[in-house]
Amino acid sequence: MVVCLIVSLSWSLSCLADAKEIAGSWYQAPEGWTYRGQADMTVAGLKSAVKVALTGGHFFQQADFDIETPGRYVLDFKNTSTIGYFRHIILDAHSRPVVDLQGGILSDEPNPFFLRHGREIDLPSGHYRLLTELDSPFFLADPQPYLDSLTSYRQAIKPGNALVLTCLGMFLGLMLYYAALAAVHLHLSSIMYSIFILGNLLYNGTALLAFTELFDMHWFYLVSFPILFSNFAYILFVMSLLEIRHEAYPRLNRAGNLSLVLLGGGIALAMFMPHWSLEIDRYGVGLFLLYGLVTGIVRSLEGSTTARIYLCAIGAFFVLGITAISIDSLSFYTLYVEHMGLISVSVEVMLLALVQAYQFAQLYRDKQYALECLEYSNRVARTDNLTGLPNRVALDRALENLPQHGSLTFIDMDGLKYYNDQFGHERGDELLCVFARHLNELLGDNAQAHRLGGDEFAITCEQGDVSWIEKMLIQAVDAMRAGGFGFVGASSGSAYVYEATSKEKLMHMADCRMYENKRLRKTTGQTAKYVL
Repeated sequence: MVVCLIVSLSWSLSCLADAKEIAGSWYQAPEGWTYRGQADMTVAGLKSAVKVALTGGHFFQQADFDIETPGRYVLDFKNTSTIGYFRHIILDAHSRPVVDLQGGILSDEPNPFFLRHGREIDLPSGHYRLLTELDSPFFLADPQPYLDSLTSYRQAIKPGNALVLTCLGMFLGLMLYYAALAAVHLHLSSIMYSIFILGNLLYNGTALLAFTELFDMHWFYLVSFPILFSNFAYILFVMSLLEIRHEAYPRLNRAGNLSLVLLGGGIALAMFMPHWSLEIDRYGVGLFLLYGLVTGIVRSLEGSTTARIYLCAIGAFFVLGITAISIDSLSFYTLYVEHMGLISVSVEVMLLALVQAYQFAQLYRDKQYALECLEYSNRVARTDNLTGLPNRVALDRALENLPQHGSLTFIDMDGLKYYNDQFGHERGDELLCVFARHLNELLGDNAQAHRLGGDEFAITCEQGDVSWIEKMLIQAVDAMRAGGFGFVGASSGSAYVYEATSKEKLMHMADCRMYENKRLRKTTGQTAKYVL
């Protein structure tokens, strides 16, 4: 946006080589005074003025100028477009009126140039007098007439007009975006910021003639009153965004509440003194800029990432905003003080989008972390700490998904007590881990081993290949014996899902068959196979 400003300024300066300010003497007319064709305002009985009062009023300027090259010219105002009503009367060298043009935000006269007060005139060579009448509830800056050639003027107004349409479109989009966030999440910061953007949309759309041109709206006080409320909303936005609560930040909280009281008083005062409403806006903007900057600095020093990103936005906004509210004249012709304010708010809302992006990213990271913690908790709850195999909880879930031809095998190891008693529990734990590793490697993806506790294990197999499971179990025992666990053994019992009417019945059948095999193994010295 700053780059756009520089380009716009360069373009305006290059295109306005023919432009010249028509400076003269200002006079203030009393209430009810009417122009009646006077050619010389110095004898009209009006009060002399240095320039127009920003709090509004009825003013006339008288200025003499010469036209050396005849042609088509445009008469417009520099510095500001916030003008309620204006009238240009041009008199020739014989004090005869040759031009009488009117306009302004409060006027129904159409503007021949989009978003501009410019009026096209055809002037031969000669000496002329310009009488400019202004009647407005207030002014944002000092409106000063200037004259430019038609060709130069048409080119010079393009960057400013493009800037207005771009920024107003951005305001509308972001206002709807924050309003949608507010509707979904009910965050005070989103609600207040959408109100802040709405206020600036109404102000800039009216002051820069967009609403007049596009919607034929002539509500002059949309220039000032929306800003009164947007200033109030911005304080609440900052307090919500940076979490300025009384218990954590009592001083900043009190300062924020005091600012709200002052801004609320300004709103009430503007109701009774509407001509002062725009001046009250200036003080309100300065107040919330100062509060936002101080709050951003304090929270940034505490290490808040959100505050640091916000500080970048409010820092740029502070510099541009203070500049916009403190000047009343510019050396440029087709870029107004209103454009400066428009750019300052646009920079701020774009930079604050970074704050929103960071918050969304942080929310996503927090969500991912919560999911990872939940997954870890679930994994821990379903995993045996010693062997790493799924535990009894996992077995219960696995049984719910076994098909009808699937099988469940229960295993009871022999030798654990011997190794615990002879070599200590570390050796017994090693026995369990080695058995779990061999069994898991042998089963692969065809079946899943579980540890139920102690020396009890289980195997679920969706294919129901009991014979293959028994072979893998024998191989696991043989591998353990070859690895130094010579006194290890295992008894098993299997059952098919279709044999049982419930999960509990299935487990009971497999358990009974395992103990039957274990009993036969002890009495015969061999591994018995239960015939299904």
